[in-house]
Amino acid sequence: MNLLDVNWLAVVLAALGGFLVGGIWYGPVMGKRWMSAVGKTEDDFKSSNPVKTYGYTFLLALLASWTLAHTFATYAIDLSDIVKILTAFGVALGFIVPALWTNYLFQGAKRPLYWIDAGYWLIFYTVMGLVHALMS
Repeated sequence: MNLLDVNWLAVVLAALGGFLVGGIWYGPVMGKRWMSAVGKTEDDFKSSNPVKTYGYTFLLALLASWTLAHTFATYAIDLSDIVKILTAFGVALGFIVPALWTNYLFQGAKRPLYWIDAGYWLIFYTVMGLVHALMS
């Protein structure tokens, strides 16, 4: 299996799906709660460079999406759509959420931040898994 042997359209669309989840989750759904949990206000974000922030965020979403696609492509059997979706969810639940929470425990982060960010990553990966499943 070649490292580049994946469905690149699915990689990009899944990354876009995850990226959009972030915009919705950290915008109208959890934006104010998240800002409160991290101790920031909207004014704190006005001095940031949105092109840099969102550009890197999308590149990282592409990396995550490609990794997921490559993982699916390395199995010797064709995976069902539900297995791909559950695998993506499992990646978030089994790897991302524990790593995130470990960092937050040592940082002394507020408990609501755990739930907000964990919920995001669970949805992010599930959406990416869904896109990859539908495009395979």
